[in-house]
Amino acid sequence: MEWKIVFSDIDGTVLNSKHELLTSTIEAVQKLALKNIPFVLVSARMPKAMKLILDEMNVKMPMISYGGALVVDEQNQILHDDKINKLDTKAIIDEMELLWPDDVVINYYSDDNWFVKDEDNKAVKREENITNVKASQADFKELINKDILPNKILCMTKANISSKIEAVLQEKFPQLNIVRSSDILIEIMNKDVSKANGIEVLLRHLNMIPAQAIAFGDNYNDLDMLKLVGRGVVMQNAPEEIKKQMKYITKSNNEDGIYEYLQKLDLV
Repeated sequence: MEWKIVFSDIDGTVLNSKHELLTSTIEAVQKLALKNIPFVLVSARMPKAMKLILDEMNVKMPMISYGGALVVDEQNQILHDDKINKLDTKAIIDEMELLWPDDVVINYYSDDNWFVKDEDNKAVKREENITNVKASQADFKELINKDILPNKILCMTKANISSKIEAVLQEKFPQLNIVRSSDILIEIMNKDVSKANGIEVLLRHLNMIPAQAIAFGDNYNDLDMLKLVGRGVVMQNAPEEIKKQMKYITKSNNEDGIYEYLQKLDLV
């Protein structure tokens, strides 16, 4: 198979456990670029946070953000933009505030904007430090009334209750895609939003097929894209449940996993 494109998750995959890029990963991406093989970031993150990583890699590439809800080409032109409707946005925010008023921090992402109720919240500050992007304080009801609707709602919570919250929300809102991206983060998008669907949008735009693509990932919300492409590769640091489902595993995000696997395929 001639590999034409590489997709990769960010947290736990492209970034190490300190949320930093390894020099080997930067080298791999630049070597791919010399061969005209795009290295496309596919993440639940907002575009602004993803662009900072591309800048550090010194490449200009398309991006698939919000878990597939927003896809842009390398010129930042929108190819796909999927937002949660007014009724569902209001209903799920009301539900979380009613059931878990002290246990969830709601983050509201629309286009390239990140809104929170309290910009001084510790969980928000932690996310700002990880992504190097600043949140804006806003009233969610006002945003909804102004038709500023979300591509994604992120629920920050505690590890010991995240699976329960995920299950409750999935049962009450079957029309939405609700999935954990880590043990403390729950991503909420429209039902048909997925990393796999975002990849398919971009592949059609580039006149490529999934069989020509490689993807790297490490978590539950990566499984659909890993199973879609010609070669889905799981990082060693992924949960055992995920590694059991996939054939190809590389070293961890702290151990040059991406570079070494691409080297095996003679791409870098």
